[in-house]
Amino acid sequence: MELFWYIVLMSMLAIYVVLDGYDFGAGIIHLFFAKKEKDKKAITNAIGPFWDANEVWLIASGGILFFAFPTLYASSFSGFYLPLIMILWLLIFRAIGLELRGQIHNKLWEAVWDKAFGIASFLLALFFGIALGNVVRGVNLGMVENGVSAHEAHYFFLPLWNPTFSPTAEHLGIIDWFTILLGLLGAVTLTIHGANWIIFKTNSELNNKLKTVIFRLNIVLVSLVITSLVLWHIIAPKPFHNFMERPWLWVFPLLTLVGLFGLFGVRTYKKDGMGFVCSALFILGGFATTAASIFPKVLPSTNTVNPSLTIYNVAADEYGLSVGVYWFIVALILLIAYIFIQYRVFKGKMDDIGYGEH
Repeated sequence: MELFWYIVLMSMLAIYVVLDGYDFGAGIIHLFFAKKEKDKKAITNAIGPFWDANEVWLIASGGILFFAFPTLYASSFSGFYLPLIMILWLLIFRAIGLELRGQIHNKLWEAVWDKAFGIASFLLALFFGIALGNVVRGVNLGMVENGVSAHEAHYFFLPLWNPTFSPTAEHLGIIDWFTILLGLLGAVTLTIHGANWIIFKTNSELNNKLKTVIFRLNIVLVSLVITSLVLWHIIAPKPFHNFMERPWLWVFPLLTLVGLFGLFGVRTYKKDGMGFVCSALFILGGFATTAASIFPKVLPSTNTVNPSLTIYNVAADEYGLSVGVYWFIVALILLIAYIFIQYRVFKGKMDDIGYGEH
């Protein structure tokens, strides 16, 4: 049952990154590239009917984490307390930036909430990449110092950064040069993903410019991917040992590469949705590759005193996991029906829906 709920949790998180990821990316495009009012409206129209529903996947993932892996929930929500609070505030400012902008038709008012929406979107993309970097790097479980564990084996707490800014220090921080690299990778990825969504859902005058932006950013993305893979071998030796033992797992890196190199053709695709498919494949493949590389670990330990947290030592009781399957099936049916209806109602281009106009 632990494996079943792990697959459910990872799948829901991956879906969240794909769906809410294009919202973040659209916000970044809104911040840096949308200069005209009609371009800003096109972007908010493209994501307006979807952004709050997309966040349901994050809430549902948190519920699954709490139910199926309570020890991991307790450990991570205390250890990553500072960045989680920051993410919460950024989610709030992104939302009110979208909702409050159209309440008063005043240039100063609109400019303030435009910045709130765009900056919050950029920082969210950055922080989620940094979060992935923390999981890949691991944390000092038990707060071990000089070979002695100061707390129980699953406890840790991280400041925002450590004095050395190093991912190999005994006392780690949320932000170091490795996690920043993953944060930048995440921000670039979601910027490309958001641009592809805007192209897919609008006829904005920005679209031709965005295709060039995607092509150029994809060159940056390739360099960041290569650099992160090289440095990953320094931070965590033999990160692909699972792929050597289970060759079928190579399907995930293959999907990642298909999506990554498919993005170079965004200027030639006749169908607007092809770019979005490629960026979604890259995100799904990259997320699955990362999860598969550290499996069965869910939070690696950087010390040798306390063991890493795995799906087996953080899971709830077998009985609870089994009973939860029935309720999960009901919830999944309702969620799929809701998402299907929503995306069917708002299919096609979204230029004329007038989101946020009051």
